[in-house]
Amino acid sequence: MFVRLPFLFQSVAVAAALLYGAVPAASAAESVAGPAPAPVAGIVAPNTLVVSSRLVTAGQPTRESLSRLKAEGYDAVISLAPGNTPDAVPDEAAILAAQGVEFVHIPIPWAKPESTHLDAMASAMRRLQGRKVLIHCQMNMRASVLTFLYRTVHAKEDPAAAWSDVKKIWTPRDQWKGYVDAELVRGGIGFKAQ
Repeated sequence: MFVRLPFLFQSVAVAAALLYGAVPAASAAESVAGPAPAPVAGIVAPNTLVVSSRLVTAGQPTRESLSRLKAEGYDAVISLAPGNTPDAVPDEAAILAAQGVEFVHIPIPWAKPESTHLDAMASAMRRLQGRKVLIHCQMNMRASVLTFLYRTVHAKEDPAAAWSDVKKIWTPRDQWKGYVDAELVRGGIGFKAQ
């Protein structure tokens, strides 16, 4: 069996940090990255998913990808990452502003997603309607869930189809499964996310 050594060392380092409490579990769960991803929809980022020609979700894009978003046709970026993760691009807002790409930051703590986060994202999405938008977090876990909830609760898309996009990225558990269930109930959507 062939194992890429840098990935193996990174995985061992994250496991050790978790064991000794140096990294919060949520951050570590999102920080183990494999090999550099190939560009998808003009973006180099983990777990990039094209939802439609005007909506893409992803993990944290590279600095180079962020600097080319306008040339790739993007009009806006909604970041759901807290902004203090090891792979964050601290000047992301400035990089986007220099291109005329709107930046909306809705930092969602991994341990406590709330209804206000979905409400803020839905408000931004309504304002950005008809424009090409990238929604990202660190590994496309927050972004895939919030995008599912927006599509289902606010855009009235088929929940099963929207949920299948989340499942391409991950299977929410614990607080995130509870969050999905609660927001579906709050939105009056009779769908069981499995």
